[in-house]
Amino acid sequence: ARSRVLDFAARVHDGRIKPPRAGRFRRVLVVGIGGSALGPQLVADALSSPGDRMSPHFLDNTDPDGLDRVLGGLGEGLAETLAVVISKSGGTPETRNGMVEAAAAYRSRGLDFGAHAVAITQDGSALDRQACGQAFVERFPMWDWVGGRTSVTSAVGLLPAALQGI
Repeated sequence: ARSRVLDFAARVHDGRIKPPRAGRFRRVLVVGIGGSALGPQLVADALSSPGDRMSPHFLDNTDPDGLDRVLGGLGEGLAETLAVVISKSGGTPETRNGMVEAAAAYRSRGLDFGAHAVAITQDGSALDRQACGQAFVERFPMWDWVGGRTSVTSAVGLLPAALQGI
């Protein structure tokens, strides 16, 4: 999984994987709850630097003001933002709500969410099926034995860190 994550991040960084209406992705929006957001957020906060390849942003709860603040702060930058949706089961309500709000923000700017989204989830989960149906940019596996607290050592933490340039 590590080499797949690094290869994907390299293709995003050099523009081989890019958004439909921009030259490259410049931001990463992590949508998750609990360990699926806190681990990547800890890594981003602890190891970030001004020269990071992509700036990280997080939707990690269902507070409407917080969602509006993050999505509003991205504004027109959503066209250059890759959303990484993380849910092992693919049915976690908080993550689903964050994804629904993110997708609505992309749509309100005339952008196709699937062309800006990546899923990290179990094979065959509700999120995995949605990612296939909406032609997400990529899907990465999250195995059932990966727990929330330790998921940062899987694609859950490795992908956002690699995209950030860590």
